[in-house]
Amino acid sequence: MTRTRRQLMRDATGLGVGAGTFGLLACAEEGDTVADAATPSCTLTPEVTEGPYYLDLDKVRRDITEGKRGLRLDLRIKVVDADTCKAHENAAVEIWHCDAGGTYSGFAQEGTSGRTYLRGTQLTGEHGVAQFRTIYPGWYEGRAIHIHMKVHVGGQSVHTGQLFFNDSVSDRVVRLSPYGSHRGTRVRNGADQIYRQAGGSGALLRLRRRKASAFRRGLIGTITVGIDS
Repeated sequence: MTRTRRQLMRDATGLGVGAGTFGLLACAEEGDTVADAATPSCTLTPEVTEGPYYLDLDKVRRDITEGKRGLRLDLRIKVVDADTCKAHENAAVEIWHCDAGGTYSGFAQEGTSGRTYLRGTQLTGEHGVAQFRTIYPGWYEGRAIHIHMKVHVGGQSVHTGQLFFNDSVSDRVVRLSPYGSHRGTRVRNGADQIYRQAGGSGALLRLRRRKASAFRRGLIGTITVGIDS
C-alpha cells in the first residue's frame, strides 16, 4: 500500500513503523551516484512564496518524473537545524516544478488536469538528506528556472522556498531536446525578484555530472536548507 506524507509524519513521531522503513525511503537506486548535500551553513534559509501551482497531493515517491522527457536530475536536499547545524531526520521534503516546456501538472489552465508529474515528497534519512529523481526544469515567461519546495516537520509546514540553477548550466540545458523547442524570453536569475528574496547565490543548487564525461547523462544537484524546527 502506498503511504502518504501525513501517514509517514505520524509514524515518524512514534505512532507507527520503525526507523528501518524510513531508511528504505531514502536509500539510493542501484547504480546511482549519491552525493551529500552542501556543507551546512548554520543559517536560516529565507522563505518565499509557494506560487500559484501548489497542490497538496500528499504523494510520497522518489521518482517523480512520470515519464516526462528532459535531462535527468538527481536531487539531494539536506535539511539541518539552523541553530545547531544538526541534520534533521524524518523531515518531509516536498518538491514540485514545471516540465521541460514550462508547464505544471494538475491545472486546467495548463491543460494538465488530473496529471501529477514532477511532484512528490520524501523523508530525510539519518543524515538529513531527502533524495529525488526528476528532470531539469524548463522555464516560462517571467521567471528564472526554479524548483519549489516545502519542508514539513511533525505534520506542520516549517519552510516554503525555491531552488535555483546556475545560469551558465541552464544556457547549456535549454539547447538540448526537448527544451530547445520552447520559444520566448527566458529570465536569468539576476532579473528574478524571487531569486533575490530566496537569498541569491545561497539558493543555487550545486551541480555536477552524474557521469564524469557525459553531460547528457544527467546531473546531481545538492543543497542544504536551514530550518527553524
